[in-house]
Amino acid sequence: MNAAVSLIERVLPATVHIRAEIPEAHASAQLLGTERMGSGTIIDPAGFILTVNYVVLGAEQVHVTLFDQRTCAAEPLGHDFASGLALLRIPEHDLKALPLRRTTNLALGEDVFMVASVGEGSARVSNGVVSSLGPFDANWEYVLERAIATTAMNPGLGGGPLLDPCGRVLGVVSLNLNEIGRFSLAIPADYFLDARDRLLAGRPAPTALRAWLGIFCYGMRDHVVIAGLLPGGPGDRAGLKTGDVILSVDGTDVSDRRSLYRLLWTHRSGEEIVLKVARGRDLRTVKVASGDVEEFFA
Repeated sequence: MNAAVSLIERVLPATVHIRAEIPEAHASAQLLGTERMGSGTIIDPAGFILTVNYVVLGAEQVHVTLFDQRTCAAEPLGHDFASGLALLRIPEHDLKALPLRRTTNLALGEDVFMVASVGEGSARVSNGVVSSLGPFDANWEYVLERAIATTAMNPGLGGGPLLDPCGRVLGVVSLNLNEIGRFSLAIPADYFLDARDRLLAGRPAPTALRAWLGIFCYGMRDHVVIAGLLPGGPGDRAGLKTGDVILSVDGTDVSDRRSLYRLLWTHRSGEEIVLKVARGRDLRTVKVASGDVEEFFA
């Protein structure tokens, strides 16, 4: 698909550049840096902008540059840690906005394109097709029950829109998946549409109360290995170590990362979780007082 010039001209004014400044003391700074940039999509003429959470997490100041190069301060309205989306608002009105489309009837092979703002009134566009629709899990404690993978390569940083040939927003571009091929991952717009009222009201997600350990991990030969821990997080405080192999959660065997997360999420934040881990040649039982990810990154 070659996106028509008229379609691109309609989409570009609704794509913005985001620059966020994060205090060095914030818990996310050591992972994501203190200066972050990304893209966003105007989804309401009243100044509401949808982007990815990691771009603005912990931000002390957020500046949005419109396609006409006007720059204004943005207010983060809501962070959805479960989906990885964030909602901003700028003090502008009568803006060009794009409609959102649910992905219920989205099909493999369907033409899509993505837009990334690179600042100074310029943007880049990439075309492709939907290559996968299904669950996705990451090395942090994150699972999307339905994610969109596309052959369109993200031409910029995260947070821009994934669009159908009618210019409707299918999702928010989140990750490059170069380690498994030339693919990009997008968070379906459905996650925002289902949470819109809650995000506008600043209410936490029901999943906000689920247990969180602050670990990073990967799968290897039907096992899950801890690749790192957030300093000061629940797992770190409990004595988990990089290289530990998680064998079970509360006596239930663990063989893959997604199963591990789902077992953890049967608990509420604050509850104790009993892990059996292999550390070198030793087997250990580690009791972790789980935490609340939103509280940790507040």
